Amino acid sequence: MTIQRLRGFCAAGAFALAAATPLFAGPDDDTLRVAMTEEILNLDYNYTTKREYIILAQLTDATLFDLDPVTQEFRPAIATGYDWVDETTLDLTLRDDVTFHDGTPLTAEDVAYTYNWIASPESESNATGVVDRWLDRAEVTGPHSLRFHLKSVYPLVLRDMANRIMLRKAGTYGAEGAIDRDAMASDLIGTGPYRVVSFEPGTELVLERYDGFFGTPPAIETVVVRNIPDVGTQQAELMSGGIDWMFKVPLDLAESLGGTPMAQHLSGPDLRVGFIVLDAHGYTDPDGPLTRVKVRQAINHALNTSEMAQYLIGGSAEAIHTACHPAQFGCDQAATAYPYDPEKAKALLAEAGYPDGFDLELWAYRDKAAAEAVASDLTAVGIDVNLRYVKLESLNQARAAREIPAYFGTWGSGGTADTAAIARIHFDLESDRNMSGDEDLAELVLSAEQTADQEQRKAIYSEAIGKIADDAYWAPLFSYSANYLTSPDLVFPTDPDGLPRLQNASWK
Repeated sequence: MTIQRLRGFCAAGAFALAAATPLFAGPDDDTLRVAMTEEILNLDYNYTTKREYIILAQLTDATLFDLDPVTQEFRPAIATGYDWVDETTLDLTLRDDVTFHDGTPLTAEDVAYTYNWIASPESESNATGVVDRWLDRAEVTGPHSLRFHLKSVYPLVLRDMANRIMLRKAGTYGAEGAIDRDAMASDLIGTGPYRVVSFEPGTELVLERYDGFFGTPPAIETVVVRNIPDVGTQQAELMSGGIDWMFKVPLDLAESLGGTPMAQHLSGPDLRVGFIVLDAHGYTDPDGPLTRVKVRQAINHALNTSEMAQYLIGGSAEAIHTACHPAQFGCDQAATAYPYDPEKAKALLAEAGYPDGFDLELWAYRDKAAAEAVASDLTAVGIDVNLRYVKLESLNQARAAREIPAYFGTWGSGGTADTAAIARIHFDLESDRNMSGDEDLAELVLSAEQTADQEQRKAIYSEAIGKIADDAYWAPLFSYSANYLTSPDLVFPTDPDGLPRLQNASWK
């Protein structure tokens, strides 16, 4: 069965089920029913990753600060204010009306405990790497005040406080040597707008609006999150009224079902970007063609990124020319761009000594149509591409072994609109993702994390992004688009960072 026929079959099945099944999701019972493909097994975001867990954490937990997704400014949340005593000492004051879902008041002791625990190696938290980068210790200075002692200057402290660390009661993960890292995995006690009513791992999570929440209460009373691995089943459930919201929807299916009266298609921006990384350093071949800047520039000119964005990604996707998302802080769009120009690409290849092109092994693990489009465009200018489409694990292993001359990669920056979230991981010399071998660039990127001066950081990233573009270490491709299918009765705002915020949903 072809992809087109299969999609038509799924849509037809959805219509049939819609006609035979009564509606029961939506505003009548003030319950928002959500479908997620990935299994939900652990409710404690301090011990998880993935987009699904971030979405849930924003429902069940609150952080010290909020980050405005539009302005990228920090807003008070549990912390009401902060003061830099010096470059490595930060004082925070807290609200005095925050309670955990069991009614226990939150104090500075709870906050200090959480941060000190996460920073300690024995916690084995997924967030340890984030906090250990900068935190020496958190010290209680009063019932609702505390002091953070930093290891060194680190300009992204507030960002980390807003995005990653979920607060727990002192002693949550064990005391006197009896460590329990799964203490909040199922019976989560958070401080967010919703509290956990019931949880069947891998099946269903039921959340109820928490009346003691310190912030603006969400509009919808109950949220039910169901694990439905099959997208076709999700579509059928949406059309029959069994669910109200699904995400990560393929564009053509979203557009098709969104054109019916029983579903609406919403498309919003996403901070994920796609790109080709080139072995400029010559790890795979010290004298290979990719070590020549004109060859790398030719590759950039050969790629019709606008058409890829429009027809293969769609929605809000756009062609990009920088090694970062245009919405990220420090992502200077004045960097050199390489417009689609196959003839210019051929000329540069000839100037570089490859008038007849060369053989190139290109690795990819996702978005096969886009990878094939890249291969086709390169082939059109004389580069004979061998596309190796593999599992992500295989690509990671080969990249770590320095066996990949070029690969199609993507990066979502964890929803963080700051170039720091993509620069360090890809251009630090300790990262196998860095195939430039450029020591000066690595020092430049890291220096942006050694100053708290935002204008200086912006200037550093501007220089770094410009250097990456001038030397064509990457061939940037496109940004991604977030596609949703929702009930026609649902109001679901989409934000510039592409992170779904279900707590902001309401009924029409």
